[in-house]
Amino acid sequence: MSLKLETSRLILRAWKNSDLKPFYALNSNPEVMRYFPACLTRAQSDALAHKFQSLIETQAWGVWAVELKQTGEFIGCTGLHAQPYQFTFSPCTEIVWRLKQKYWGNGFATEAATACLNFAFDSLNLDQIVAFTAVQNIQSQAVMQRLGMQFKDYFNHPALDDSSPLQRHVLYQITAAQFSNRKE
Repeated sequence: MSLKLETSRLILRAWKNSDLKPFYALNSNPEVMRYFPACLTRAQSDALAHKFQSLIETQAWGVWAVELKQTGEFIGCTGLHAQPYQFTFSPCTEIVWRLKQKYWGNGFATEAATACLNFAFDSLNLDQIVAFTAVQNIQSQAVMQRLGMQFKDYFNHPALDDSSPLQRHVLYQITAAQFSNRKE
């Protein structure tokens, strides 16, 4: 049994086979993937969705598929992902989001991420959550700031080499206490 989160407009849920095609459309969109090293192939996209679903089945949380409550349309993914080793600031739990371009600017990323932060702090009792992105990704940084996350540092992403214009990243963080104070 996998956990489902709901907001006023969204359902964050386990993955379905019917999500694979729209997830690939999302992951192969050059504008959506502008701040990632490359667009994903269908096989890579499907493997990522299966990985997300496997983690949800194993631990009852992870990166959920996001659908519009009103229509049931798959619009992307949002969730929590453990990063035990990869970064100098590991171990940590990262919050992530990726939505269809036509839904940008409607507050959906912030709404879904807020539900994930509530879950992280209230149900998982985590002390802090991090988020990071390429320095050029101003839109995601704005979501981090709307969530109450604080800028912590710059770092070079270890999976990207010096020739990548996306290597330099920003790290944001929010603690359970900061998030709780934000809600009051």
